[in-house]
Amino acid sequence: MEASSPLPSLRGVRDLLDSGEGTSVGIVNEALERADALDEALGAFTGMRAEGALEDAAAADARRAAGRTLSPLDGVPVAIKDNMVMEGEPTSCASRILEGFVSPYTSTVVERLRSRGAVIVGRTNLDEFAMGSSTEHSCFRPTSNPWDLDRAPGGSSGGSAVAVASRIVPAALGSDTGGSIRQPASHCGVVGMKPTYGRVSRWGLVAFASSLDQIGVFTRDAGDAALLLEAIAGHDPADSTSLREPVPRFSEELTGDISDLVIGLPREYFLDEGVDPGVLAAVRDGVSVLERAGAKVREVSLPHTRFAVATYYLIATAEASSNLARYDGVRYGRRAASATDLSQMYFLSRSEGFGEEVKRRIMLGTYVLSAGYYDAYYRKAQQVRALVLDDFQKAFDECDVIATPTCPETAFRLGEKTGDPLSMYLGDIYTVSANLAGIPGISVPCGMAGGLPAGLQLLGGPLQEATLLRAADVFQRLTSHHTAVPTAI
Repeated sequence: MEASSPLPSLRGVRDLLDSGEGTSVGIVNEALERADALDEALGAFTGMRAEGALEDAAAADARRAAGRTLSPLDGVPVAIKDNMVMEGEPTSCASRILEGFVSPYTSTVVERLRSRGAVIVGRTNLDEFAMGSSTEHSCFRPTSNPWDLDRAPGGSSGGSAVAVASRIVPAALGSDTGGSIRQPASHCGVVGMKPTYGRVSRWGLVAFASSLDQIGVFTRDAGDAALLLEAIAGHDPADSTSLREPVPRFSEELTGDISDLVIGLPREYFLDEGVDPGVLAAVRDGVSVLERAGAKVREVSLPHTRFAVATYYLIATAEASSNLARYDGVRYGRRAASATDLSQMYFLSRSEGFGEEVKRRIMLGTYVLSAGYYDAYYRKAQQVRALVLDDFQKAFDECDVIATPTCPETAFRLGEKTGDPLSMYLGDIYTVSANLAGIPGISVPCGMAGGLPAGLQLLGGPLQEATLLRAADVFQRLTSHHTAVPTAI
């Protein structure tokens, strides 16, 4: 594969622009050319907006020449997951049911990026409606891991993780409902952060499970993640779940000092059963780095961890069943041409438009919400969710940050788990709890296991993104795992 030069990090691009060594038009062109050269093999993007991106880049260069730079992101190319809408642009959610749909409005996160001068270069591939852990459940094509093209990048935000890992863009947005940012970040060797539920507006994010979904960021390092999160976080009156909390200057919180932090190691997450020994060794080494940097380490307990995956897949599918009822062939998107009456139009449009994994989750969610089963399944799952949150609250009375593996294994082969959904779902064992509890989490590269990246997950209490970023930044000052370049591109 012949490609243009890899793009630097977000702050690296900013420095090129500030010094005059590069222009936004030139850098965006490089990103577009690199995507064109690599994406046939990678499948990271569902669409590029070359013309619009170059127009935005030219405007950024004109502002810079006039001394009116909008922010550190001004002129920097960024990709967005194809479930965040942008006026006049297609939004597919990697689903046939939305073919031909063009959004009439722009999501809050995209609006905030563009108001700060960031250049949206393209939309990234995902598991259909963000339902999956491998980015294989896309109506377009699977996405390949840039460390090994025969392996999955994780999901559902696999396209965003791959776009950053392969140096096509320095930063991208994803959504995380049960680990969909942190898991692909781990598998692709990049930083992925899910903020506190409500810290970032969901207005214009196509809903999967509304009480769990959260938009977050992919970057090469924690410093870049801090800058990108600053740009998109904050209260939004259009989102009723948006928090009315001030947004810290996350980039100014990276002091390099974690001597005041206590790192908790949940005993339930460090059992040898079901975890790749190489991953566990890399994570333990990562914790040792934080300890040598001055943090104190102690054991904590999250006893309801064993119920987290079952609880998540009851709540998430129930909410998906409700949210996806709107795709009926009437208002927008795909409508079955062969239908002869209204009932058949509903049936055929949804049968033709949804993929197998989405159908599976709709059926499960409809079942757990149905009369006679609601109390036994959905209500019980909500009760267990409260216990999971209580576990975290008790643990954070004893520590500031919880450290765990991000995933129990490294990237698996494409097709290896598509026929065994339960095996795929169990890969979320370390990530779903943070969504159930609404707390922030970040995955940082912590080494290699069998030649593939492994991730260290750091979890914090509500609104403690600054603490997590500070710890991740210290870790990356003392290690070089995040600088490793994928070997298959």
